[in-house]
Amino acid sequence: MSVTPDHPAEASRAEARRAQIRAAASDCFRQHGFHGTSIAQISKTAGMSTGHIYHYFENKEAIIADIVAQDLQRSLTLTAELRSARDVRSAMIERAIEGIERNLDPGTAALQLEIVAEAARNPRVAEIVRAADQSCRDSLACTLRTLRQATGHQDDAATLAGMVEALYALFEGLRIRAIRNPDIDRGALVRTFRRMVSDLLTHAGS
Repeated sequence: MSVTPDHPAEASRAEARRAQIRAAASDCFRQHGFHGTSIAQISKTAGMSTGHIYHYFENKEAIIADIVAQDLQRSLTLTAELRSARDVRSAMIERAIEGIERNLDPGTAALQLEIVAEAARNPRVAEIVRAADQSCRDSLACTLRTLRQATGHQDDAATLAGMVEALYALFEGLRIRAIRNPDIDRGALVRTFRRMVSDLLTHAGS
């Protein structure tokens, strides 16, 4: 069973433990896959008892949900920061470089692909992943609407949705490329992505 302490100090210790378990589980999922990983392996990697693991997470799906929730929070924070930027378009292009680096990281790519693979065969994980994806898409669409309105565009929902999907397809596709071509020229890729993202933000719906 998971726990949610009320006392601030207890909550802080609990989150530290959860973070420790998340990190251990992520390592195990990357190395052995979701089905090849046991709670016992996560316990050993985390350096705590299996009972301690179950004190915070009822099963492996719950750990995945926590990993996805952390990624979701990072994405929502990023899009909120972009919306508040003085020049949203320039901020998006510059932050795109960070997105390239993150998605090309072999460890990040392996973990995210494993979660998506499990979502393809596990309805519970699929529900977790799709709910987070919807929240990310909604937040990015809001950011794009802010940017486009500032430059005189009045896009309908379908146009914004198409822009969102195109951007996510670009960046999430990097995870596969990180595995297929680990020697990819990142400098050339960054230059190309800057042009592609700039064109998309400027000319979508034209």
